[in-house]
Amino acid sequence: MPLVVMCGFPCSGKSHRALELKEHLEQKGRNVYIVEDHVLGVDRNSVYTDSRKEKDLRGALRAEVERKLNKDDVVILDSLNYIKGYRYELFCLIKHAQTPHCLIHCLTSPDISSSWNQDRLQDDQYTQAVFDALVQRFEAPDSRNRWDSPLFTIQKDDVLPLDQISNAIFHRKAPPPNQSTQTQPLSSANFLHELDKVTQEVVTAILSAQKTSVPGDVIMVPGATEKVQLPRILNMSELRRLRQQFISYTKLHPNENISQLANMFVQYLNQSIR
Repeated sequence: MPLVVMCGFPCSGKSHRALELKEHLEQKGRNVYIVEDHVLGVDRNSVYTDSRKEKDLRGALRAEVERKLNKDDVVILDSLNYIKGYRYELFCLIKHAQTPHCLIHCLTSPDISSSWNQDRLQDDQYTQAVFDALVQRFEAPDSRNRWDSPLFTIQKDDVLPLDQISNAIFHRKAPPPNQSTQTQPLSSANFLHELDKVTQEVVTAILSAQKTSVPGDVIMVPGATEKVQLPRILNMSELRRLRQQFISYTKLHPNENISQLANMFVQYLNQSIR
């Protein structure tokens, strides 16, 4: 059954909207689970000032969502979900699970969200420094991206379009699986070696090509028929991080067609570096 991804600034009304949707769906006879930071006992200010802790939190939330997804229940992920690369990972997850999803963006101004934050109990507040940093890092969803669609943008005084959301998650076909999301048996003994080798070759080719490239160019890489779209110059640390993310996901969902690894990595890069 479907996944509903909440998205927005800190203290933008995501939890309130998630509960509102949960109550509506339960009245319709649906089982609904909300996966949220609180369930994991998260200290917001500690997590969001430490990139390693934040990465671990996102991994834990994704794993909990994956455990909850099944043919009977609706899962609502109530967290910031402010990184487009993470929303793409969730999209890959629902493609693998063969279930629809939608995104609800709670759109508020930073001033309103900051005011709501200050109205919280002291232990539940974000510090102003953490709040400001999260607002600055926020990557707004775009309905033109498959992983951000269908998108419902809700402002603070809007009525939640419950019927439209229900239609989106219950009456749409699940996105078709592709080679990067279908689980395949690890039939090749040298799969991990090839995965490491191919992705490193792609990264090396991009770094080399960028020496004579400008934003807007396309880059040919070894072993791939698809080209890397280059909207901006990428540094080594960013490419290394994207490579590691791709390797981590592919280890969990290995593909027996090793010849497609380069194309899969190029697709992942093109969807992550816009």
